[in-house]
Amino acid sequence: MDQEKLIDYKKLEIRRLRKADDDVISLLKDTVLGSEGGMRYSMQNTPERIATYGDSLSFLALYKRNSLKGVIGLCRRVISNRGTQSEATYLRYLAVQSAFQRERAPKQKGKRLSGAAESFKGEILSLIREPEQESGRPHVKYAYVESHNERSRNMINQSGYEYIRSFLTVAFSRFNPETNPAVSRLTPDEEPAMADLLKEQYSDYCFYTDEFSFLDHKYYVLRRNGEIVAGVGAIPAQYRVVNVPGLWGWLMMKALPRTPLFRRLFQPEAFRYVILNAIYCRKGSEDLLPDLFEAVCAEEGYHTALTWLDDHSRLFETLRTNRRMGAINRMLNAKPGLVYALFSGLTPAETEKFYDSPAYISGFDFS
Repeated sequence: MDQEKLIDYKKLEIRRLRKADDDVISLLKDTVLGSEGGMRYSMQNTPERIATYGDSLSFLALYKRNSLKGVIGLCRRVISNRGTQSEATYLRYLAVQSAFQRERAPKQKGKRLSGAAESFKGEILSLIREPEQESGRPHVKYAYVESHNERSRNMINQSGYEYIRSFLTVAFSRFNPETNPAVSRLTPDEEPAMADLLKEQYSDYCFYTDEFSFLDHKYYVLRRNGEIVAGVGAIPAQYRVVNVPGLWGWLMMKALPRTPLFRRLFQPEAFRYVILNAIYCRKGSEDLLPDLFEAVCAEEGYHTALTWLDDHSRLFETLRTNRRMGAINRMLNAKPGLVYALFSGLTPAETEKFYDSPAYISGFDFS
């Protein structure tokens, strides 16, 4: 059975969907993400990404008179938290039709919800709060929320999630990226050894997952004297950008795309870029990362790349201070993303790791 009714309130229903149907795909494709005052965009490759998640992705769906009005995706995975593994659920694909985004209808301003409505709201929040597996087993639920998106922050707070860490977007760009003889794509036989290197590098991180590190076998490495000193996974992606705030945003949206050279880096109506996922760098080789990124862009046929990093991690500091990351990174004025989490069945000592350790941000979850 692909659907299960969980809550029924007047003309509204909450259902669990085991997979995305055509209505879900249509709603997600039409949804503009982001918050007022921040970057707003829509993803252009949603069906392919949902297919990649496979059976690990399900949905909570809001219906009114059998018409889909909103969904939230629940991605099940195993994460490593400073060496300790636990089952987890990552929340993504939050999409709600605009008419349902108001906190209350205009005529109800200042009025409290009825007891039945409060109960319905509480049941929805409990579904977001409850683990996806048998009670008593250790589980982590987590989500990424834009710092300026108060509606999403309120919802996640009311569901009992706690703020854990923050992260920022890092960009790389080249007008004319060039290949590099020292950079090559790993063969499938080499991926297990690379997975061990990544596991070692991220051993002091939380939320680490290697689920999509070698997606489509597009993992590139830079070698010195035959040894891997840097590596990164490449995930092609595309956005339709609706708005970028600030003066630089106006330039990026209105002025610079009219210049042929800059259009290689950024076109609002079809912003093509490659996601840099599962970045590896041997200590002392940080200055080689831009060379690796450029070669990846050249091999994949892109001019711009993006990644997301905990803003108190060594890797973020390394790239933030690197002067060879390109024009887009210098223009970028991204607001922090926030990691929220809810813990079930973990000891206080295990929970404390999440606050004290950098968070691994899976680039695939932004594709």
